[in-house]
Amino acid sequence: MTDMQALHPELFARNKGTDNQNPADIGFWSLVAEDFRTHKRQFASQGFWALFWHRFGNWRMGIKFRLLRMPFSLIYRIMFKLTEIICGIHLPYTVRVGRRVRLDHFGGMVLVAHSIGNDVTIRQNTTFGIAGLDNMDGRPIIGDRVEVGAGVVILGGVHVGGDAIIGANAVVNRDVVNNTVVGGVPARVLRDRRPANLKSA
Repeated sequence: MTDMQALHPELFARNKGTDNQNPADIGFWSLVAEDFRTHKRQFASQGFWALFWHRFGNWRMGIKFRLLRMPFSLIYRIMFKLTEIICGIHLPYTVRVGRRVRLDHFGGMVLVAHSIGNDVTIRQNTTFGIAGLDNMDGRPIIGDRVEVGAGVVILGGVHVGGDAIIGANAVVNRDVVNNTVVGGVPARVLRDRRPANLKSA
């Protein structure tokens, strides 16, 4: 258990998947259009389609009557599995995903985080998930404007702070401070990205 998870276990409580967890400040089709722009308006972008079905999976949970929701749930389950097979991206609807998230490139993505913030870029062969079966709620929280390099593994209830950069092939198993560049196995701080006048703050 990381320091952040020990201090704020409520932040890491697993989403049970009973509610629509799409960003509340934007409608479904506006959100899809924003995702399309974020993926450079490329209709064939695998990242766009993975996010589309993720958003759809959450949208359907806004239909409170189970019988009315059932056909949409069937569509979601089929398309979720096809997205895994065709795009190589595993992104369950129970992961809270912010706005303007970009799944850059595709393939080998297993993104079972607690939440992913706004303006995050995630590259191929990336894994987010639990560190062990003894803590099923220990899933990463990815802050806003984080850049995740290819081949990165982020495990357990770690918090990756805003504006951080995770270097390619890094293994992150502890909290990452805002505005830092980390890399290596296990990941360590390589550089502080804050302006010089703020580093002593």
